[in-house]
Amino acid sequence: MRTVIPAVAAAADINVALLKAYLGLRDSPDVRRSHLFEGRWENRYVARERIPEIEPVLSAALDHARQLVGRNDLRVGFWFNETHPGQRTLIHSHDDTDELLSGVYYVTAPDQCGDLIIHDQDHVDRVVPQAGQFVFFPPDLPHEVEPHRGAGMRLSLAMNFGPQDGGEFSYD
Repeated sequence: MRTVIPAVAAAADINVALLKAYLGLRDSPDVRRSHLFEGRWENRYVARERIPEIEPVLSAALDHARQLVGRNDLRVGFWFNETHPGQRTLIHSHDDTDELLSGVYYVTAPDQCGDLIIHDQDHVDRVVPQAGQFVFFPPDLPHEVEPHRGAGMRLSLAMNFGPQDGGEFSYD
């Protein structure tokens, strides 16, 4: 159902650099936003070339995805999710186009920042976020993030993986 992979090597240093770069770009006019729910843009899309600090994370994510899916010809689409106390992410799935795998990487994950909840028929799987951790799951499984009850910002990088020849993912 889901695969949790512990923190990548040098995750603390990578996350500091990635957070700093994200904070410098998040309000830029060229950062696309989507899914305005409960007064918060759930998704922020930063162009890959604008944030080179993301490369170690995407490289590790693609390596893991290739192993999990069993094929090497994968591409990755990604977006950031920023949540603050009281905010949550509503239930949804990622099976709109040709996604083969979905995943999340935690850049920051303060205590009580909201568990990832993955629904698989009658089973509910809860993942407590940890900075530097990857979680992978089938894109057609409904999932959500419970309300952030801690302090500080939770920042995650959500990803979809699909075949290289599949074109662009749809993120409307």
